[in-house]
Amino acid sequence: MTFVVPFDGSARTKAALARARKLARGVREPLVAISVIPSNNSRYARKMGWLPSDEPFDGGAIVSTLRAQVRDIAPDATFEYETCGRHATANSIAKPIRKFAKRNDASTVVIGSDSAGRAVTQASSVGGRISSDRAYDVLIVRSRG
Repeated sequence: MTFVVPFDGSARTKAALARARKLARGVREPLVAISVIPSNNSRYARKMGWLPSDEPFDGGAIVSTLRAQVRDIAPDATFEYETCGRHATANSIAKPIRKFAKRNDASTVVIGSDSAGRAVTQASSVGGRISSDRAYDVLIVRSRG
């Protein structure tokens, strides 16, 4: 069994990773952070803070940045990434995460959310799409610390 954390480098996913690290260590389960990167979408990458405003899309640099962020928070975690099509929708981000969680026998998916309890299931929510799968338990982390 494995703890899986969808990770995009935002404060909420950093908090989820930190919480998952404590939990995974406590029950001696592996921890994996998974990022989904839309292909050649500079606008989305800049919005997420993955690229400076003057840099062209560089998937390798984005992966390196996210991997380093994961290592800083949870050095014992494994970092994986998937790519999706250029157009980033909640479903195109959530679908590879759900598949990854199932392939890796996730016992728990830990989601960081600023709107948990109010809107985790709103139409544009990646968290809502991930949390709707019954193949694993879901822990929603609302705090950033």
